[in-house]
Amino acid sequence: MSEIEKIKCLIIGSGPAGYTAAIYAARANMHPVLYQGTQPGGQLTTTNEVENFPGYVDGVTGPEMMVQLQQQAQRFGTDIRDGWATKVDFTGPIHKVWINDSKELHCETVIISTGASAKYLGLPSEQHYLQMGGGVSACAVCDGFFYRNQEVVIVGAGDSACEEAHYLSKLCKKVTMLVRSDKFRASKIMEERVRKTENIEILMHHETEEVLGDGQVVTAVKAKNRATGEIIEIPATGFFVAIGHQPNTEIFKDYLKLDETGYIINEPGTSKTSVPGVFVGGDAADHVYRQAITAAGTGCMAALDAERYLASKE
Repeated sequence: MSEIEKIKCLIIGSGPAGYTAAIYAARANMHPVLYQGTQPGGQLTTTNEVENFPGYVDGVTGPEMMVQLQQQAQRFGTDIRDGWATKVDFTGPIHKVWINDSKELHCETVIISTGASAKYLGLPSEQHYLQMGGGVSACAVCDGFFYRNQEVVIVGAGDSACEEAHYLSKLCKKVTMLVRSDKFRASKIMEERVRKTENIEILMHHETEEVLGDGQVVTAVKAKNRATGEIIEIPATGFFVAIGHQPNTEIFKDYLKLDETGYIINEPGTSKTSVPGVFVGGDAADHVYRQAITAAGTGCMAALDAERYLASKE
């Protein structure tokens, strides 16, 4: 059995929330240890251009921004490690976390910044252009700007899909919305909003067959009418997937209060979870905004809340 390591402040996850929490915790002499998780840097590592984060006048790539955040956290003494949390036990006064099913940590405070993963269709062509950064996205607010005056396709039928389609309609020449069934899952008011928007074309009973392109960038989307079997090609430079996000919170479900989708429920106006000494920042608790800047803000809150919690124990 490996030796148990005692840690004052453990940060699980390494996106903007995790790294910001680390910066604040390190500066407060909390000696934070951060485990990067299965996707070091989080969702932003799949984003080519970030132009809406304050301070980057000319924009920055997602991977470059994450490297800079990591270096800033390390500059103040954060111990950044490879590995991911596979099990926790928050039943006692000491918070136990296991890394890679082997290493056991006993933590005075834990900051969860495990984020959420966008759901994709899983098509090989979709994944190809997602990896290439050539036209596939799961965030219209993040990437819509790059498709100004162009034609795009969006997949989804819920409130988020309608919201993103409406957002894109203000930037793009045309938005084609693919809905698999004969009805929306969105609220009536959101459905009416997209139906009334002139440059949004809604194709019911349609599902994506393939994302087409030249190998580098998207040029069209092949869709199938599920009622008739007809195949059509829709010219598009952007393909947006809005079928939901899955918070990466599975290992916490037996110990923390989660909502019906799996997002961690925090005490309003704070980063506090249902367990004293355990805090949350970023997309693991945020199904509304899901932006790098809001994640960073809640990461700061988590570190400050953890610092105050430790001070109250002295």
